[in-house]
Amino acid sequence: MDAVVRTPSRLAAPLVHRLFRDPARPPVFSEPVPGLVTWRGARATATPDDVHRTAADLVHLAAERHAAPTAELAPVVDVLARTLLAIAEVDVTDADAVRLGPQDYARRLRGAVQGADRELSPDAAWFHDALLVSVCLHVLHHLVRRSAYLQRQLPGRASRIAQLVDQGDAEAAARHAERPQEDVAFEAEYAQWVARRHGWLTIVGVDFPNAPDRWPLEETYLSLEAEERSGGVGGAEDEQRTVLLADRALVDHERVLLRGGAGSGKTTLVQWLAVAAAREGSRIPFVLPVRRFAREGFPAPDDFLHAVRHPLADRAPEGWVVRTLLAGRALLLVDGIDEAPEKTRGELRDRLRRLLRVFSGNGCLVTSRPSAVSDGWLSGGGLAEEDFVELSLAPMSRDQVTRFIRDWHSAARLDEQSRSPGPRERERERSTLDEYEQRLLHSVRIYRELRQLATNPLMCGLICALNRDRAGSLPSGRKELYDAALEMLLQRRDPERDVLYADDVRLQQSTRERLLQKLAHAMLEEDASELTRERAVGILDAALPAMPAARAQGDGAKIFRHLLHRTGLLRERSGESVDFVHRTFQDYLAAKEIVARGRFPTLVDHAHQSEWEEVIRMAAAHARPEECAQFLERLLAPAPGLRRPQINHRRLMAAACLDHVTELDPAVQRLVHDRTKNLVRPTTELAARGLGWVGPIVLELLPDPGQVPDDRQALLLAYTATRVQDDAAIDYLARLRTRAALPVRTELARGWRHFDTERYAQEIIAHLDPDGLYFPVADTAELAALRELGGRPRIQVAGVMRAEELLAGLLPDQLTHLWLNAELPDTDVSWLSGFPRLRVLRVNPRLPRVRNVPDGVEITA
Repeated sequence: MDAVVRTPSRLAAPLVHRLFRDPARPPVFSEPVPGLVTWRGARATATPDDVHRTAADLVHLAAERHAAPTAELAPVVDVLARTLLAIAEVDVTDADAVRLGPQDYARRLRGAVQGADRELSPDAAWFHDALLVSVCLHVLHHLVRRSAYLQRQLPGRASRIAQLVDQGDAEAAARHAERPQEDVAFEAEYAQWVARRHGWLTIVGVDFPNAPDRWPLEETYLSLEAEERSGGVGGAEDEQRTVLLADRALVDHERVLLRGGAGSGKTTLVQWLAVAAAREGSRIPFVLPVRRFAREGFPAPDDFLHAVRHPLADRAPEGWVVRTLLAGRALLLVDGIDEAPEKTRGELRDRLRRLLRVFSGNGCLVTSRPSAVSDGWLSGGGLAEEDFVELSLAPMSRDQVTRFIRDWHSAARLDEQSRSPGPRERERERSTLDEYEQRLLHSVRIYRELRQLATNPLMCGLICALNRDRAGSLPSGRKELYDAALEMLLQRRDPERDVLYADDVRLQQSTRERLLQKLAHAMLEEDASELTRERAVGILDAALPAMPAARAQGDGAKIFRHLLHRTGLLRERSGESVDFVHRTFQDYLAAKEIVARGRFPTLVDHAHQSEWEEVIRMAAAHARPEECAQFLERLLAPAPGLRRPQINHRRLMAAACLDHVTELDPAVQRLVHDRTKNLVRPTTELAARGLGWVGPIVLELLPDPGQVPDDRQALLLAYTATRVQDDAAIDYLARLRTRAALPVRTELARGWRHFDTERYAQEIIAHLDPDGLYFPVADTAELAALRELGGRPRIQVAGVMRAEELLAGLLPDQLTHLWLNAELPDTDVSWLSGFPRLRVLRVNPRLPRVRNVPDGVEITA
């Protein structure tokens, strides 16, 4: 099915004109839209039946041009007619409607007829919603054309609406024009290449003795959750956290900015979307890693393939990419905007926005680290339909961590079964892996430090690999985990893979590590995510004279080849450049090199920049006690050249480092407390939420919640403490659990997913007054814990779960209100008939529409 429904204006405009009266005289003011329709009031010239006929014409007009569910066109007509009749019920002026834009105006109309489409299949409901947006565009175009007042008062909006209509006409024509045969042939070859190139991924740690480096994406892909937020400070209705399946983001939205931390799965999601599009043929995927063109700027369409050094670039038919974009058939996957230098990101954004404005109707996903771009960074360029929906990859839930661990060990077992020489050896290895798997599942459940680390696929993979490598004995801290991972990769990887003599270079782990540190440090100082091969060799040539043992074994080029092929940490890009397999290792090694060189002033100079946060934390962990003390004192010192927010960030960075320091002068610890305690008195929701990154130390700096009489201030304290994500915060939050204010209780309930399930349930959830409160459950563990507490009348589904899991976890004699705030794998909710007391079903409007709602259950948004 096409991603959007476009109806040519020459055909749609006359149909839309039927809905509105011609003005008796040119309008001189903004007018209420309900007063303009033809079927209302004493001057009515049409009836609801006429509106139904217009809806039928619009549906059949669109169905001729798109893959519509033809067997369900009659129900779609009925729903569209009811939605169009809502134009007379939604109280907005023509100016307000134009300001809203087509998508938001369509959303307002749908909201006025909640549940009208409950009998439609998912495809039919989608077709109705997409068609409604197209119809609303033509409605707004009609309102603008009939009113010179709107054209004068809202010239930018009026011009943009006209531009969208014109572009839609051009794209509708291009979409259905016959494609050249050479395009068809090349697209088939291109799709096969995409499926081969991106259909494999590396599972960290399953690459040791005789194991393959890659695994099929379909067998190992873990569907992660993405969060969309809306609202602000207030009651339970505010700041909704919508949970979507990340790999469905571009099904529900045309343009998405996806944030995620290092190792969270952003690039793997890009691979999955590219392969899915290539195999389905619905879109032509263009995977555009920003690191490939970060310094040259966002490429023009004809340069897409050359800019990323695509092997088929020279074989593409001339103008093929432009024709694909004009037809609205492209899927742009712009991966890693944070890998462009900060000073060039704005220009990259502007070029991308201009491209999408010219070639609208194409899908686009942009990925970034959370701190690299601000909220609304890709939005604000015009009407709402130009804006990007902003999603964040959620930390892996307990259920997802469990599934990852099981899948990882299943993959390892399959590989061992294929390589072990005999049945006895295979059985012994299978039994050993079974034991490691069960031991790790137990450890992740009971050890807080391990649980805090296992929040994304990268860290879960490392933990699985180290657990196997160390026979079930794992380090607990982040630095210790990275140290162990480097030992595994740099010292033991080759011997255990029986490739010790793959070349004639013999380097100790410490030497390999120092050489890699120098490459990582150069990338950090040059604000680069990759180095040219020539630059990398030059760095090694400069370092070798000070390392006689390495210099005796070869020049920079030879040592570079050894590090590239034998460490598992470097990755070559098209023979021209090199980068680290993951930014996490780059930051860790760069921090270690800075400490080795004593370059602490460099860290201080960059401590106000969020991109350096991980480097600074790890540098504090590597530093000797005296070095660390001096470093933290410098972070706290006056900085005349910085603005107040930057100075505050530097000081909070000093507090964040305390959680990673092994030994530190008590006087310096007190100094950090004294200089930062006044910075943790937030006055806004944004500031309160933004303090969680500092770590557990912030709990010592916050005021005693028992001494805060004001509910507003108590809410801000709850915002901060629930984001510390350390079980020490439970003791702090327990002193807020008796607050009667619904916003405070709501925030305490939402915080559950960040902490140990059972302890938080007993110490916080069990004590919250249930009056008016929706209790969120993000996974089956929380569902089971709430059931143990006797259930609750109001439940919010805040994580992706299957119907059978919800049926098993919810208590039929308790549930009266259910709030779906996370996407269901199946939109059929007929299973809710098993809850006789259920009266209200709230469905987040950003989620796919549900169907087969039981009779007697009210649907609300």
